[in-house]
Amino acid sequence: MSGDASTIAMSNAVSNASAKKMIPVTVLTGFLGAGKTTLLNRILTEQHGEKIAVIENEFGQEGIDNDILVQDKEEQIVEMNNGCICCTVRGDLVRILKDLYAKKHNGALNFDRVIIETTGMADPGPVAQTFFMDDEIADHYLLDAVITVVDAKHGQQTLDEQKEAQSQIGFADRILMSKTDVTEPEKIDTLKKRIRSMNPRAGIKEVHFGNTDLKDILDIRGFNLNAILEIDPEFLSSDEHTHDDSVSSFVFGSDKPLDAARLEEFLSAIIQVYGNELLRYKGVLYLDGVERRMIFQGVHMMMGADAGKAWQLGEKRQSKMVFIGRKMPKELILNGLKQCEINKIKKP
Repeated sequence: MSGDASTIAMSNAVSNASAKKMIPVTVLTGFLGAGKTTLLNRILTEQHGEKIAVIENEFGQEGIDNDILVQDKEEQIVEMNNGCICCTVRGDLVRILKDLYAKKHNGALNFDRVIIETTGMADPGPVAQTFFMDDEIADHYLLDAVITVVDAKHGQQTLDEQKEAQSQIGFADRILMSKTDVTEPEKIDTLKKRIRSMNPRAGIKEVHFGNTDLKDILDIRGFNLNAILEIDPEFLSSDEHTHDDSVSSFVFGSDKPLDAARLEEFLSAIIQVYGNELLRYKGVLYLDGVERRMIFQGVHMMMGADAGKAWQLGEKRQSKMVFIGRKMPKELILNGLKQCEINKIKKP
């Protein structure tokens, strides 16, 4: 980082929607057979009053109802009777997002938000990174949240057998647990405890897709830490968990100011080596010489920060960072972050 310590931005990773109206995007992922298609079919057919463009990855387990879509083109954009839009994607997600925006801009399509469905076996990381890596996408779209659908009846087995399923849990801002009506309460509780041990920050909601409120998956603001911390100031509080899953989480906390240059150098080195294993990492930074908290987050090898609220007079200044990933070098990261602390606050 050069110059201003208040910009620890390594990329365009965190977009600020306050400057202009941006299109919120929800990434919907989950286990095979968990109920994503049921939810998507409902979004595309019911009169819920939302104007949503649904991007469906055609390589999923099963597609949207065959009578809705034509399958003989590279992509098919269909406007539904309820005002929503359905797209099947075989090619580049960036291209279809740009195409949708162009059609919205020139009046050919009318939608207010986008939901992207990933395949049941997909790691949602590359989809999330799309909104950080392409400037044109970042200018028009705001990544709202990653929603993971979990089959309560078969969730334990899926987590045991599929690493991709664990990644989906690790990336989630919210977990929707389906099929709880056909699963024993004890099994549901055990699965919830396991999920919380892997990703303690994601809220879990039991759902039945026949009557699920769309508010359960919209406007979560999972990638807007400023908003999250206003709603839940304890969001980054530390929790202790022990488990055997490859996906885990840990928290770094410090009430000492951090040296911005050392911090960026260390984090840049960490993601170069371990970026593929780091699913999500986010937090609030107390940087030396900066009178605002910095809101930091990353996905795999993309990371960045935005200026948050100013520190108030008498307010306790501290850094809190949450790391969620697969077989992470916890002690190495914690020790490295400790080395970024400034033991004596510099006088202005």
